[in-house]
Amino acid sequence: MGKSHTWQTFLTIGSGMVLGVAVVGGSLIWAQQRGWLPGISVPQWSFSLGFRSPKPPLDDQSTVLPLAVQSPEQRRGKLEAIASQSQASFDRHRARYLLAMDLLVALEGGPALRWLEGLEQHYVPLAPMILLKRARGYELTNSPDQMTETLKALVENYPESAVVGEALVTLGETDPQFWQDALTTHPHHPAVHEMVHERIRAEGQQLPWMLFLVRYDSPNPTTTALMDQIVIEAAEQLTAADWEAIGDRYWQEGSYSKAASAYRRSEPMAQTLYRIARGQDLSGQGNEARLSYQNLINRFPNETETGQGLLHLARLSSPQDAIPHLNQIIEKFPDHAPEALQRKADHLETLGRGSAASQARQDLLDRYPNAEITLNYRWDQAQEQAAAGNYANAWKWAHPIAINNPHSTLAPKAAFWVGKWASRLGREADAQAAYEFVLSQNPESYYAWRAAAILGWNVGTFTTVRDLEPTINLPTVRPQPPAGSELFQELYQLGQDQDAAQLWQVERQGGELTVDQQFTDGLLKVTAGDYIRGITDIWSLRERDQPEEREMWAMLRQQPYYWQTLFPFPYSPLVFNWSRERQLNALLVIALIRQESRFQPAIRSSAGALGLMQVMPETAQWIAQQTEIGDYQLENPEDNIELGTWFLDYTHREFDGNSMLAIASYNAGPGNVSQWIRRFPTGDPDEFVEQIPFPETKGYVEAVFGNYWNYLRIYNPEIREQIEQLAAP
Repeated sequence: MGKSHTWQTFLTIGSGMVLGVAVVGGSLIWAQQRGWLPGISVPQWSFSLGFRSPKPPLDDQSTVLPLAVQSPEQRRGKLEAIASQSQASFDRHRARYLLAMDLLVALEGGPALRWLEGLEQHYVPLAPMILLKRARGYELTNSPDQMTETLKALVENYPESAVVGEALVTLGETDPQFWQDALTTHPHHPAVHEMVHERIRAEGQQLPWMLFLVRYDSPNPTTTALMDQIVIEAAEQLTAADWEAIGDRYWQEGSYSKAASAYRRSEPMAQTLYRIARGQDLSGQGNEARLSYQNLINRFPNETETGQGLLHLARLSSPQDAIPHLNQIIEKFPDHAPEALQRKADHLETLGRGSAASQARQDLLDRYPNAEITLNYRWDQAQEQAAAGNYANAWKWAHPIAINNPHSTLAPKAAFWVGKWASRLGREADAQAAYEFVLSQNPESYYAWRAAAILGWNVGTFTTVRDLEPTINLPTVRPQPPAGSELFQELYQLGQDQDAAQLWQVERQGGELTVDQQFTDGLLKVTAGDYIRGITDIWSLRERDQPEEREMWAMLRQQPYYWQTLFPFPYSPLVFNWSRERQLNALLVIALIRQESRFQPAIRSSAGALGLMQVMPETAQWIAQQTEIGDYQLENPEDNIELGTWFLDYTHREFDGNSMLAIASYNAGPGNVSQWIRRFPTGDPDEFVEQIPFPETKGYVEAVFGNYWNYLRIYNPEIREQIEQLAAP
């Protein structure tokens, strides 16, 4: 358990149907297993067709949004009651739309049309989609003329809407001119991509169609195979722009060697030359990469990519040859200068030039005090001083890390240990201030939990966390995404996931994603059950380095739904049930699942562990022999959680209820943990964690308890309020 994983995607299934060649509609039927906090309220809608849409209620006051994530059978009666109210309201429009969608999924076109009649005049944000669904209703009732008339009205009245792409594809089945319009005006629409795939299957692999998919289609094996074929069979017919598009797609897919080859035939620019070199570098072609990096440096000496290229060239060079490259970076590329100074110091040390190495490190401290690499150097020095018992000096080295750069990944650790060292020096007031600093500045960190525990908050310690039964309030309404059109946002909140995803695929096109767009992209992936990529997309927002992007990210972090999406709560009924059965803290169980599998039930690690809690098959067999568990399937969520929680309870019993040792044992095995207990002092649990000799297990312990703490602060109202009070001015 807890070994490295080969991730696989588990997609939560939504119902859907076909209009022409395009997939439409459908609510997410598994969403009741997910938790969603209310998002920001929907803005006032605009006028259209002489009608004003009623102002939408706040999300937590809506009677329909909590029903949006239920199955059609569960919600039908309540929706019909709301939809039949005499007084017009935004929720009544929502109810009518959801009832119509459920009926269309059930292929009941006539009843769906009755709920949709005239709805676009009142439910303004969804007007284009209502017309598209009405066309589907006419298709189901065998009324082709009315279907065509409705689709043409959609194209005419809402030409800028992304929904039009789907309408044009369907209209093109009887008039090919509409297909040409779709290609020209909506090249990013999934329905247009499927239409092109159909043309290729019907007419053969014509180069223009294939290049269209290379430029506009979303990543998929079919289009990648077509691109491979183009490169082999049609190379002489391609332009430099075609080669750049092919290189871009290979690069996005991680086929770096192929990307480098394509970029060599594109227009030489700083980015393409860098990617040629980097692609060769990543593919193990060191000699070729060195020449290509040098070509980049010679042709574009002042471009941003050149600074990164110089760093890679220095890495591929001997210490003596690397120093001139590093000096060039230090002089011309301030964004990369801190790393260049650190590397230069290391090389000078290797070459026996200790005095020059010390000067380079001092330059690093003086010129770039807040750079991440400088903070790492400070932390190394602090650890050396602490290991020697010089806690005052350790404090001196670590204190600036937290004060000068509180958003650094090192800041919470440094501030926490400043508190520990202050306590050892008898300065309890300073220790308390350091712990409160961690909680106010880095409340999402593992060290915030350790600080809260030391301060006496009711958050559990390593020896008491198992027995806590915290209040858990799971939200019932999806948030409003911070990016995208009003139509997309409303569809998402209504649980119309296929329609929302198609619309988003069109709307997100056009260069680098903004912070809000990247979060929304991750939100959709999490909603679809692709937790690994979704969480990664959102977590990587911390890598944005432009001031305006950092500000946008900081604003997002103030929203409850940001953290809810990073720490979702799928399979909550199973987690609650088996946690009660094993007398385990449910938040500790969900924290472990998040770390083990990112909630992917069919995932298999390189070591052979399976499922949500990554149970090894031989461990499962052993557990079954100890218990009355009968037949089981490790890829079945309930079976896996039943077995995994039994083993987590077992590791707790093995180590007298110490959750830190139990979690370490879950990852490394009871035998290794028993050896560590004999080898290292256990009086200070934080020191013990630092001395765990397996880096994977040390990181695992910190990650699981960091997850636990985040679930607690997000879903437990008492702790959330306590943190808010501490952070208040």
